[in-house]
Amino acid sequence: MAILARLRKMDFRETWLLAKMSVSRPRFAFATYKATKETLKICNELFGERHHKNGKANAARHALWNYIICEKCYKISGSSEKSAIWSKKVTDLHEKLAPNDKLAREMDLHNNEIGRKLFKKSEGSKMPIIDLLKEMMQEAIQIEKTEELRDAANNLVFIENSSKK
Repeated sequence: MAILARLRKMDFRETWLLAKMSVSRPRFAFATYKATKETLKICNELFGERHHKNGKANAARHALWNYIICEKCYKISGSSEKSAIWSKKVTDLHEKLAPNDKLAREMDLHNNEIGRKLFKKSEGSKMPIIDLLKEMMQEAIQIEKTEELRDAANNLVFIENSSKK
């Protein structure tokens, strides 16, 4: 399982940061774990290996991951704001610990924010998120430098065009 493999690769500092955050909100941490598993299952079915690259499928995965974290934490807290704050905290930590270059990290952070915005917009109601993200993938913007993120405020962004490979 990808989640356990990633946990095994963490050094002491990374493990400490994750443990500290998880202890502060154990129910949210468990919900995040479940959201992560659910997101990976959905994306494996929809995109295969493409969601592990820096293309449109990856952009959709990051937005979906944040949306599902918010959704699961909302069921615990009843607060979309608390859910979004937690989602940002945990996914920002993930990006801080991930071995990505700057552009890939900024792309992921941007797409994470899109997922939280979509959740807040849904106000806790069930939204056809998969269909919406598929539509958003069609309008996703390819970027080559971080400055281009300013022009993509409400769009998914990606680096690599998977169809070229």
